[in-house]
Amino acid sequence: MAGKSRRGFIAGGTWCLDRNRRIDAWPREDSVGIAWGLEERGGGPACNLAIDIRRLDPSIPVETIGLVGNDDAGRKLVAEAKKAGLDHRQMHVSDEAPTHTTEAFISQASGLRTHISDLGISALLNPQHFNFSATSARYMHLGLPGIHPRMDSKWQDDANGWVTVLKAARQAGLQTNLELCTVTPERLRGLILPCLPHLDTLIVNDSEIGALAEMTTIKDGNTDVDACLAASATMLEQGEMRLVTIHFPEGAITVMRSGETIFVPSVRVPHDAIVGPNGAGDAFAAGFMYGLHEDWAIKDCLWLGHAAAACSLRSAGTTDGVVAWRECIEIARQWGSR
Repeated sequence: MAGKSRRGFIAGGTWCLDRNRRIDAWPREDSVGIAWGLEERGGGPACNLAIDIRRLDPSIPVETIGLVGNDDAGRKLVAEAKKAGLDHRQMHVSDEAPTHTTEAFISQASGLRTHISDLGISALLNPQHFNFSATSARYMHLGLPGIHPRMDSKWQDDANGWVTVLKAARQAGLQTNLELCTVTPERLRGLILPCLPHLDTLIVNDSEIGALAEMTTIKDGNTDVDACLAASATMLEQGEMRLVTIHFPEGAITVMRSGETIFVPSVRVPHDAIVGPNGAGDAFAAGFMYGLHEDWAIKDCLWLGHAAAACSLRSAGTTDGVVAWRECIEIARQWGSR
């Protein structure tokens, strides 16, 4: 089943239990910070993008692939997958280690988030957990390189397990996208560059594209759009992607393999509507990829990405703020663009 006859998404890789808290300000070492408002939600790209797509359009079939422990945290994640209507037959449950958990703190002073993870069972995820033989999905979204030791390591003849999974997905007729993790630039390049020949799209932020291309893309706290364009061109030369999309606070740019560039400014979200940024990048990717799936113009894909991300900012959880795509666009229209 090839091309447009395929429908739906697979989101694979990290499933973790996020323990979201707000904190007055991130404390210095050997001091105290005050946290409140504990909310436990699913996290990781195999969870976030999958649920976001279903929230944008419940008619879209979405599969998820991941690994959780046979414990209370794992059962909570399986229950979230069921509630969202995900095909979770490849959400593997193991007794070998506890479920991956993340303490996610959102600073009220800075608006920034800090994650502290106990990888648990995520350390054991490997290419054998991924099976694409029966899927009719069109897109596969995969992540997160850098926090899965077995996937990060050489796998048979491949540079790492991510390459193995991406190759298998493309051989099965899927279009592939990869989500990145905030690790050191050197580690990021070592993991991601071998994956580029096996990707159809790459959706990253301004910091990540700079790290991959070894270019300075943020200067004095501001995105250098020209540097992002140059970094995108470098990545396109090294991979097989048909497009690279970079999102940043002021907007997003898509660079096509043809050289065409499309810029769309982001939503002007009211300050009092913002609860936290956790999951906003996943929401942007979900909106953008939903538009691609529906064969929208790139500028419309970018705008839905912004709209979904803006709605995501309204909650501490990674997916709670995302609503149906028409409602996302209406909320974004009311708030306006930058």
